[in-house]
Amino acid sequence: MKALRFYWDPISPYAALAFQRLPEALAGHSVVVDYVPILFGALLKANGQKGPAEIPGKREWTYRQVLWLGREHGLALPAQHPFNPLALLRLAWACTPEGLPPSRWVTELILEHVWRADGADANAPERLAALTERLAPRRQASDEQAKQRLRDATDAALQAGVFGVPTIEWQGKRFWGQDALPMLRAALDGDPWFASGAWEAAGERPAGLVRGS
Repeated sequence: MKALRFYWDPISPYAALAFQRLPEALAGHSVVVDYVPILFGALLKANGQKGPAEIPGKREWTYRQVLWLGREHGLALPAQHPFNPLALLRLAWACTPEGLPPSRWVTELILEHVWRADGADANAPERLAALTERLAPRRQASDEQAKQRLRDATDAALQAGVFGVPTIEWQGKRFWGQDALPMLRAALDGDPWFASGAWEAAGERPAGLVRGS
C-alpha cells in the first residue's frame, strides 16, 4: 500500500484539476491518500511571493488555462477570485475526527462548491450554510479546534518544504502542480530515473545569480 499526501486549498483551480485527475494517475496502484487542507496564502507569505491571481497578465492567463484544461470536468470560475478561503478550510477540518485528515468526499464537495458552480460566490452565506448542512461537520468551523488544526497542518506543510498547492507527497518526494501528475505516475511505476540520483542532483545545482529583494 502506497501512502500519499495531497495538499490543497480551495482557492487553487489547479488543486481542483489535480483532484479530478488523481484517480487516473493512481490507477493500478494500491494507495491511500491523505487530503490535507492548508492555507496557500501562508505559504506565499512565508516565501515572500504573490499568488498567480495577484500578478497582472499571469492572472488572465491562469483563468484562460484552467478553463481550457477543465472543460471535460465542468470547471467554472467563481464570482470573485482570489477570495478568502478560510471559512472553507476550517469547515474541512471541522468535519474530521481528531488525528485524521478530511476525507476525499469532504474535499470533493468543497472543491466543487468553488469550481463547479459557474459564477457563484464561494463565500455567499446561503451557499456556505447549504454546504455546511450537507457536510454535517462534527464541530463548528469557527471553533478554535478547527482553526488550530488548519494552522498546524499549514505549519507542518511549510516545514516539509511545501511551497504551493496542489502538492502531492510520496516517500519524501513532493510533486507540485496538476501538471506533475505524469511525473508522480512514473515514480509510482518505478521509473529508474528516480533511483538514479537525478532527483537529488537537481536540487544541488548552484545558483549563478541571486536577485536582490
